[in-house]
Amino acid sequence: MSYEKVLQATKISIGTKQTEKALKDGTANELIIASDADMKVTAPVVKLAQDVKVPITYVDSMKKLGKASGIEVGASTVVIIR
Repeated sequence: MSYEKVLQATKISIGTKQTEKALKDGTANELIIASDADMKVTAPVVKLAQDVKVPITYVDSMKKLGKASGIEVGASTVVIIR
């Protein structure tokens, strides 16, 4: 499951602003999106990932994604860095 990918990744960026930055500078390897996140927040990041051909994986919970990322709050997007 994708939560394990996040746990095993050596470097990640959490949140839409950091995710967008990694996608724009070409360091993103994979984008993880929480399905329960607000689509208004995630849609621009999803479009950018599609434009730069970065794979997108969906998980079910912002809370679980945040926990897997090592933070105490939910995360709508996480990007695994190369």
